[in-house]
Formats: sequence, C-alpha cells, structure tokens
Amino acid sequence: MAQKLSKKSKIAVKPVKTIPVKKGTLSMPKEFFSAIGRRKTAIARVRIWPGKQELTVNGKPISTYFKGETFKKIYQAPFMVTETLGQYTGSIKIAGSGLMSQADAIVHGIARALVKVNSDQFKQILRDKGFITRDSRMKETRKAGQGGRARAKKQSPKR
Repeated sequence: MAQKLSKKSKIAVKPVKTIPVKKGTLSMPKEFFSAIGRRKTAIARVRIWPGKQELTVNGKPISTYFKGETFKKIYQAPFMVTETLGQYTGSIKIAGSGLMSQADAIVHGIARALVKVNSDQFKQILRDKGFITRDSRMKETRKAGQGGRARAKKQSPKR
C-alpha cells in the first residue's frame, strides 16, 4: 500500500478507505404528498405516495427503526382509521426527542399528508381521532436559582 508522510511530523499515515453508503431502497416518484409532523422537539418530514412497500425512516424500514407491536399500532393508526393500510408507501426523515415522541410526530405527519391526498374524505375522520391536532405540550423550562429542575425548590434548613 502507498503510504504518505505527514508534513509536520514525518510519520507514515495510511490512506483512509471510503465505503459507499446505501441509501433507502425506495425510489422517489415524481408526485408525492408531503407534510411535517411535530411532537415535543421531534420533527418528522413525511412524504407518501401510492404503493405497496413499507415506509422508510431515515433510510431504514420502519419496522426496524421502531421495534415492537406497540410502536406498530401507533404509526399505523392513521392508515387504519382511514382504511388505507397497505395502499401508501413513503419516506420519513425524523430528528430530535425520543422514540415515543418521534412516533407521535410521524403519526401527525402521516395524518396531515393523508389530508392532502383526499381532504373531503379523510379530514373529518382524522380530526375526530385527534391525529391532525398538534400536541402542544412541551417540557417546562427550568427556573434560575431554584435548585435544578423546573419546579424543584432548594431545601431550606429547619433551624
């Protein structure tokens, strides 16, 4: 192998190999329905289109990103309510917060994208189930000089 010498210390440095990274297996269509879903600090950018494949989250299949039946029930809920399970596929980019909040952000994004697909039919159904409404609850900010957390108070001496 070829070795290079670094300019400053004259030490032999091996070249770094670059490994190609595989992107998601879904091919993007020309027309899709996109929406953004949010929960706490999680933001999900959802794109859906007609198809039979599994959704991908950050390039991974959704079943490997969210493991378990609990998460499966959560992210399939908008499709179950609108009776479109298995009719749409898509890609989701998500960042921030924990897994549960990310799942809720995905549900919010999927619901908003389904409204764009067929507003007359899906909007009222999804609104009644509460999937379109953004959950505005956020972590309470900590207060300065009070002992760490949002509502914690410093312990006072008894005497």
